Amino acid sequence: MESAVSFQNEPAGAQETFVIYDLETTGLYPDSDEIIQIAAVRYRSGRLCPEDAFASFARPRRPISAFIESYTGIGNHHVRDAARPEEVLGAFARWAEDATLIAHNGHRFDSKFLTATCLRHALPAREVPCIDSIRLSKLAFGTARGTGHSLDRLIDRLRIRTDGIRRHDARGDVAILARAVDLLRHQLGLDPSFAGVPRHTTLLPETTPSAKRPDEARRSVPQVCPME
Repeated sequence: MESAVSFQNEPAGAQETFVIYDLETTGLYPDSDEIIQIAAVRYRSGRLCPEDAFASFARPRRPISAFIESYTGIGNHHVRDAARPEEVLGAFARWAEDATLIAHNGHRFDSKFLTATCLRHALPAREVPCIDSIRLSKLAFGTARGTGHSLDRLIDRLRIRTDGIRRHDARGDVAILARAVDLLRHQLGLDPSFAGVPRHTTLLPETTPSAKRPDEARRSVPQVCPME
C-alpha cells in the first residue's frame, strides 16, 4: 500500500515520481538474451517508499546457464512457474505508471533490454524518460581516469551497509541502488525532481487506465527487501 504523502508547499517538481529498478538477464546481449528478474522501488517527492515495491522472476525461452546461475543465484527452478519476460514487463509497466525510471548503467544495459523486449514481441509501447545513476556518480565524484562508477565503488564511497543483502539478485541490488541514489541526491544538493540531470528514453509496454495494478506479481514472488 502506498504511503500517504502531503504535497502542500513543496517545491516545483517535488511531486514527480521515480522508479528505481534493476534487471537480471540471461546474458549481456539485448538482441538475444532475456530478462529473468525485475525488482524496483518507488521514489516519490524525494523520499524512498520501500513499502511500494515490485519484484518478479521471468521465465526465459532458453535455460539459464550455469554461469548466470552462479553469478546471480537465479536458477531454472526459480523461474519455472514465472510468467514470460514480456508479461512480467507489462506488469512492471502497469505498476510503474508514468514514473521516470532510474537504473545503474541503465543507458547501456537495462534500458536496452526493456526496449528490446518490447520490440521482439511487437508490444504496443510508449517512450519513458530515464536517468542513469552513473551520471549522478560522475557529478558527485568526477570523471578522472581510474575513478570508476560501478555499484561496488558507490557502496564503498557512500559507506552503504550491505549486511544480509544478496548481490546480483535484482532485489538486493535495487535496495543498494535506491539508498545510493538517495544519498547522491542529497550530496549533490539536487531537488526532488533531479532537475538538470540528463535523461534518455527507453520503451515500456503501453498501459491503459483500466489495466490492473500488478498484484499478480506481488502474489507469486517476494517484494524487494525493505530498506532502512
